[in-house]
Amino acid sequence: MLKIAVQMDPIASINPAGDSTFAMMLEAQARGHKVDYYVPGTLALRDNVVTADLAPVTVFDKPKGEHFALGDFARGDLATYDVVLMRQDPPFDMNYITISHILERLHPKTFVVNPPAAVRNAPEKILVTEFPQLMPPTLVTRDRAQIHAFRREQGNIILKPLYGNGGAGVFFLQEGDQNLASLIELFEQSFREPFMVQKYLPDVRKGDKRIIIIDGEPVGAINRIPADGEARSNMHVGGRPELIELTPRDREICATIGPALKERDMIFVGIDVIGDYLTEINVTSPTGIREIKRFGGPDIAVLIWDAIEKRRQ
Repeated sequence: MLKIAVQMDPIASINPAGDSTFAMMLEAQARGHKVDYYVPGTLALRDNVVTADLAPVTVFDKPKGEHFALGDFARGDLATYDVVLMRQDPPFDMNYITISHILERLHPKTFVVNPPAAVRNAPEKILVTEFPQLMPPTLVTRDRAQIHAFRREQGNIILKPLYGNGGAGVFFLQEGDQNLASLIELFEQSFREPFMVQKYLPDVRKGDKRIIIIDGEPVGAINRIPADGEARSNMHVGGRPELIELTPRDREICATIGPALKERDMIFVGIDVIGDYLTEINVTSPTGIREIKRFGGPDIAVLIWDAIEKRRQ
């Protein structure tokens, strides 16, 4: 039996029908592991000891509101746990980075999934730039002249924050759209970091694939079809999921990035592929495993815990 602490957003707020963390908790519980829960705001570091307010949690595969029960909260030393799941959602900001530094004091004696230093050094829209041969034309900058020049060169573009998540702040600008200058001003006021600008891929109308990679190997995928009138395919903004088989190009992409993920000991990763292009490598809090199982694919939570248990033997 493993002693597991799950660091996540408030459990009452999640949608159990589509939440990957919830699926991982269900599987851990089914294996007889002890599962405790805490929110990252209760983390504390004192005298190099990492503690949090933890409560025993029982999860139920039932509708929201009936999906969990908590015991009493108590301050606990996270070094006494075998595994910590770092599963709170981004934004990937200084709070997230600080939390990764704190959890790094535990890893690898307490195994943190995914490893905090690796996550900190490989956020979604940065790690992917190590593979320019797999990406659409992409620019990372705050420089207005560079953005305008890229737009003139590429035509239709996507502008998005570098450290956002869930499709928030993603804008589609068609060639001739006169809002780019105003949008850059808005981004300059909202974000201190550079922005990401990418060539728009018309294939997104056919779907944005989320491919799950466990221990460097692809294990399943869903295709997320954007809703009518929507450029984003994220499911919480109306994207429609469907199970899909991997193409030879998908497998080529996975084979190319797999060794880099294994080198960083990334157990659970979700990549985004549009047409023939890799657009993101999600390592902070990947999602999609509930949908893959619901549409007849593998139970990926089983594969995740197989990989974790292998490292704890």
